[in-house]
Amino acid sequence: MRLSPLEELTARQAEISERIASRRGGTRGPFLIWLRSPELCERVEALGAFCRFESSLPLRLRELSLLIAARHFDAAYSWNAHADKAVEAGLPAESIEQLARNEVPDFGDDEDAAILHRFATEVLRDHFVSDETFAAGLAAFGEQGLVDLIGSLGNYSMLAMLLNTFQVDPKPGWTDPYPDVRGFAKIEPQTSLKPASA
Repeated sequence: MRLSPLEELTARQAEISERIASRRGGTRGPFLIWLRSPELCERVEALGAFCRFESSLPLRLRELSLLIAARHFDAAYSWNAHADKAVEAGLPAESIEQLARNEVPDFGDDEDAAILHRFATEVLRDHFVSDETFAAGLAAFGEQGLVDLIGSLGNYSMLAMLLNTFQVDPKPGWTDPYPDVRGFAKIEPQTSLKPASA
């Protein structure tokens, strides 16, 4: 991590840390950075809690929105913390592996997951959403669902930028989930080596 551990908390930092720990089982990872700005930390934690636990989107789609943002920003910490949760919530493991490889995932008969992926990819990659994709998202998730989705993508994008900027350390045993990223840097995708011609 690029910042030293917090040696001593102010009264306000301690109050917020205790609240986070009571809701999330501990104050760790990104919250050890967010606490440097306690008022921002309080608001970010509240937004994150809404996106994870209270959004109108079903759990599997909440987890998918997190993974899409994590992959878009190459945030391995978020990915490792949530890839298994996404599978437990009902997304196919192979689709998660495809997303990690930057491929278009095959969600099988889960049309809502495919629509959410297309919608999120368009807004993150292109910065705009086509009329066709917007109509499909509106039909699938309704007005509140689309607003919640944008809130989730914004929240998880902000989280990814924090994790990567401050190089928040992965937990022991976590691996690099992406073929084109090692640690906190892009690498060239590995290609098969061919023998030199004689």
